[in-house]
Amino acid sequence: MHELSKSNRYLLSILSGILLFISFPFTGSLTFLVFISWIPLLIIESYISKKKYKSSKVYIHALVTFFIYNLGSTWWIWNASAGGAIFAIVLNALIMAFVFYLFHISKKIVDPKNGIIFLPIIWIAFEFIHYHWELSYPWLTLGNVFSISPKLIQWYSFTGALGGSLWILTVNILLFKLTERIIIIKKSIQSELKFILITSSIIIIPIVFSIFTYFNYTEKKDPIEIVAIQPNIDPYNEKFNSDLKSQLTKLFNEADKKVTKNTDIVLAPETAISSTFYEDEIKQLDFYPYILERTSKWNQALFFTGASTARFFENKNSIASRAIQGGPGFIEYYNSSLLINKNETPLFVHKSKLVLGVEKIPFSKWIPWLEELSIQNGGTSGTLGIEDSPMVYNTPKFSFAPSICYESIYGDFIAEQCKKGSDVIFIITNDGWWGNTPGYKQHASFAALRAIENRKSVARSANTGISCFINQRGDVIQSTKWWVPTAINGILNKNNETTFYTQNGDLIGKTFAFASLLLMIYLLFLKIRIAFGKN
Repeated sequence: MHELSKSNRYLLSILSGILLFISFPFTGSLTFLVFISWIPLLIIESYISKKKYKSSKVYIHALVTFFIYNLGSTWWIWNASAGGAIFAIVLNALIMAFVFYLFHISKKIVDPKNGIIFLPIIWIAFEFIHYHWELSYPWLTLGNVFSISPKLIQWYSFTGALGGSLWILTVNILLFKLTERIIIIKKSIQSELKFILITSSIIIIPIVFSIFTYFNYTEKKDPIEIVAIQPNIDPYNEKFNSDLKSQLTKLFNEADKKVTKNTDIVLAPETAISSTFYEDEIKQLDFYPYILERTSKWNQALFFTGASTARFFENKNSIASRAIQGGPGFIEYYNSSLLINKNETPLFVHKSKLVLGVEKIPFSKWIPWLEELSIQNGGTSGTLGIEDSPMVYNTPKFSFAPSICYESIYGDFIAEQCKKGSDVIFIITNDGWWGNTPGYKQHASFAALRAIENRKSVARSANTGISCFINQRGDVIQSTKWWVPTAINGILNKNNETTFYTQNGDLIGKTFAFASLLLMIYLLFLKIRIAFGKN
């Protein structure tokens, strides 16, 4: 085996991190580099294993790689919160490095020769868990890298984004093994032709299948007319510090330019109604008759918007319930969506996938004093309230999945909404917190994944951009520019049919999570047996 100096190992670690983030959307967008991005790190792991160095060295090198990946792909979080950026980037890198370390330990103890197959099992199990646990942060799920390449991933309607993660890891492993055989072991290319053919097929077949599906997929004509508003209200200096009526006026003035007699629904962004109010008092509040007055001119159009809301409870309802000072009862705050249908009772659905730290205090269900600590250190409400399960809105003409901001990166969650009868997906968001950075572009691009996974058209209303319409193949068919007050009018087709992914969700993730559990149990059994054998 060729010697690999310490400095060269670190250079390889850095190279893997760079390849990962420059392949990610809008921090490079060199998508196909993701297929070789893991190879330098795998070379390091293989070298350390064969030299029988301490396993901690694998963790350190992996940490370098994943810190660069996180920093390069999500540095823009700094614009919203320096502390939040440090926390997210460092913690996520530490977790990812630990997952890679688990793969190394499993391979080392269970099967040093063929244990590389444990990498996709353990990694995808991690990505699946990262959608569901208290520190959930799935922004950097590997399969998200293809969000700007819908022609390549039409098969996400079967697998979801985790299928893309499996594809990436499989190709990286095969190319690593090929590199190892030809460059390190010095086998001839001719002797590896079969292996090269297999590797090429695993790269090419999904692409060919996807392109064929893309050009042969035809949407059923079942149109609705939608207006998406982009009011462009500065979230730092205007949105929560100025008169609500003036903000609504700005919003409705943009909408009126695009609404026609055939418009079915008008979308406004997350927290467009920024002043917190009790939901059961909405009809008594000053802004409500103004909304009814402005929407009365729209013929049949419904109004779907975001709002900051609260509810009163006599008894504690959930971990989000806070005792009212000086009085009986509890109050619970929400980041909500709101559907107004003229004379009918307004309907609310609360955001369920909350932003860590901003809307949710992790582990407070088990450590309640963390909520109090959050309030004492400047928080306004601690953890927000959520729905008990994914919800949909049903209207006389169509049903839709409401997705508020961060929820749109949770494929399995949106699939649950679509499974409950959604014909289309509506995303409302406020991406101005990050400034003109890759953040809002990445967030918008992820909406294409949800369209493909469920074969549902997507309408997106963003406060500052990007507002857009996306068809069932994941194509952006109309969009706005960043930081421009405007509205767009478009026709999208409904689809009441469900995909395999809609019906089954992250089946790959569930399967690999179970397989990883069995692997960890077996690993523990081996460790115990070794320990007792030494005694």
